[in-house]
Amino acid sequence: MSIKVAVLQSGEQIIAEMKEIVSKDRPIAYLFKQPHKLVINSPVYLTEEKEDPQTSVEISLSKWILVSSEDDVPVSTSQVVALVEPIETVKKMYEEKVNGSDY
Repeated sequence: MSIKVAVLQSGEQIIAEMKEIVSKDRPIAYLFKQPHKLVINSPVYLTEEKEDPQTSVEISLSKWILVSSEDDVPVSTSQVVALVEPIETVKKMYEEKVNGSDY
């Protein structure tokens, strides 16, 4: 398993340890272990200058399905638009959260 960010058809971005579920040599689903939803808040700067100002992005993680006690969630491949490698700071944030060192 490896930690990935999945972009779903709904537009949600989910970070989790993921692996493919294969049937007859074809991936049919992904198994998301301890999935968390990425909530991204970007400040907006209004300026008349031509250059873009320095921007920062604030990210928070919340359990993806709040009312479930299950850690493993299978997701159909048809619901996944893209799988990408998270940036290192987001990956570390996720690992700290699921390993109990929540800040």
